Amino acid sequence: MITPRTAVARVAAASLAVATLGGAPFTALPAQGATSTDTSLRRARALLREVGLVDTHNDLPWVLRLDPTHPMDLTARDLRTRGTGDTDLPKLRDGGVGTQFWSVYVPSDLSPLNAMRAQLEQIDLTRRLIARYPRDLGFAASTADIRRVRASGRIASLLGIEGGHVIANSLGTLRAYYDLGVRYMTLTHFHTTDWADAATDAPRHGGLSRFGKEVVREMNRLGMLVDISHVSPAAMSAVLDVTEAPVIFSHSSARTLTDHVRNVPDSILQRMARNGGVVQVNFVTVFVSEPLRRWSEGLIPQLQKAPSASDAERLIREWTVTHGPMPRATLKDVADHVEHIRRVAGIDHVGIGADFYGATGPMNVVEGIEDVSRYPALFAELIRRGWSDADLRKLAGGNVLRVFAEAERVAARLQRTREPSTATIEALDGGKGPGTPPGHH
Repeated sequence: MITPRTAVARVAAASLAVATLGGAPFTALPAQGATSTDTSLRRARALLREVGLVDTHNDLPWVLRLDPTHPMDLTARDLRTRGTGDTDLPKLRDGGVGTQFWSVYVPSDLSPLNAMRAQLEQIDLTRRLIARYPRDLGFAASTADIRRVRASGRIASLLGIEGGHVIANSLGTLRAYYDLGVRYMTLTHFHTTDWADAATDAPRHGGLSRFGKEVVREMNRLGMLVDISHVSPAAMSAVLDVTEAPVIFSHSSARTLTDHVRNVPDSILQRMARNGGVVQVNFVTVFVSEPLRRWSEGLIPQLQKAPSASDAERLIREWTVTHGPMPRATLKDVADHVEHIRRVAGIDHVGIGADFYGATGPMNVVEGIEDVSRYPALFAELIRRGWSDADLRKLAGGNVLRVFAEAERVAARLQRTREPSTATIEALDGGKGPGTPPGHH
């Protein structure tokens, strides 16, 4: 089975192999205007050391699960050693990361049983990962936990589910995941579920079904953050109509700047101030660079069908001959998205959800922010653009921690008056059973 993440990994390998596209080899470069004596960079590093960056989406657990030689074996890689990947403990420290939401992603084209099994395995893997490095990481499930872990000098580590297909149309399953430590759930991944429309699939519910709205209400009651990255604009709107707590986009950028369906339209950004939520800016190259999105638009579907990295490499070479050199996504592009969201939604509604996922090569890595150690380069760029320390603190995590705290307050209020929901998809939507894999509805 070729999942979206498998396809991305294949593209990454091919992209690295043709790293001289456009005439320059792929190397990690300093941020624009940055030097070893750059006062903006020194100021950015000092600020992040002080406040600790909160990043809401990192796919290291899935990278470890798919390790080509030691899948799911946490003993095979020592994260205390600086490696070649985009995420390890030295790089997290260099990047000023203080709190990390680890994505416990599983593919959205699995059967309900296989999705639930894989989800439990990923939660287990991530909990074991956190426990394996007790001097550096500390499990957290609340804002109080985050403060406690941060006070000990460790990186507070939380869990986020990426795709509501894993609840198998069951609110009891949702509650079980909460009890295992999950603190946000993205309502869909690449495929529309039986109750919520995905941005990258055909809509079936006008956004959310009645059961989908009940999922949002139960997440509010639990204190689980409602994540509306990956969902369609109609689903975004429906969630904002229903939710009693602020929501998050755990890893999305601005659609006005890059016209990708995974990004957030201005009409939704304008509603974030009223909701109180936050948009955590994503660093995926085709989400932040419109020239690269256009250049690769017809290529990516071909790459997803390529049977091997060598075939993908050949396709990229042929595409370059007919379409010209590949544009690069840069640190400046990411900063532009941050500033656009600040301008439209407001400074209280923007944060960082980079979505590092083990990618390599110029097609998949933003020039200037190649790994988690490079967050200070982005903050230095914003300093050069005139950002104040107060605004940078909000971006670095103040905003999303405020949202999390408000979700906890809403949950405490709702739990005083509302029992756990016993609603079923059969009763609300007319009978869908435990869930159907895409292509079987």
